[in-house]
Amino acid sequence: MIDDFAKEYLHSDLREIRDAMLRKLDGLTEYDIRRPLTSTGTNLLGLVKHLSLTEARYFGEVFDRPFPEPVPRWDDLEQRGADMWATEHETREEITGRYQRACAHSDATIAALAIDAPGHVPWWPRPDVMLFNVMVHVLTETSRHAGHADILREHLDGKAETDPRLGRDAAFWADRCAEIERAASAATA
Repeated sequence: MIDDFAKEYLHSDLREIRDAMLRKLDGLTEYDIRRPLTSTGTNLLGLVKHLSLTEARYFGEVFDRPFPEPVPRWDDLEQRGADMWATEHETREEITGRYQRACAHSDATIAALAIDAPGHVPWWPRPDVMLFNVMVHVLTETSRHAGHADILREHLDGKAETDPRLGRDAAFWADRCAEIERAASAATA
């Protein structure tokens, strides 16, 4: 009973955070979803592209259920980091479509396997895992990148995904930032 509950709980959270990742692209130009917004080049479309590979690998090859589209090998050092940004030849639709297909493939793997189903992650120090471990890892990874995406999106156009029931509009955030700035200045005086 607890196994079914845990599996559904993790899967539900994963589906929710995947949707949030894709919403970060809504209403933005091609340039804004692709341009480097940090000193290391982090960008919104690159995060989605990276998560496609994450889903495909972890819920694919780890459980001998390969994703049907080509993905770079985990040990191909030449390809390291190429999943973090989009070339000019890759479209938003291609990348988001691949992410959705990778998620659907992951969902099928999650549905087909028990939470204690064995898997093998050759790039981990302790490579023998269960579906539970991988679900927690991918949920954590996706949540981490969704946090990055929140900050990048806010940097681009000031939009933050918040609970609409809280009624926090632009004026609220301007007042909050002024309050934080006053506290920071007072702390250094």
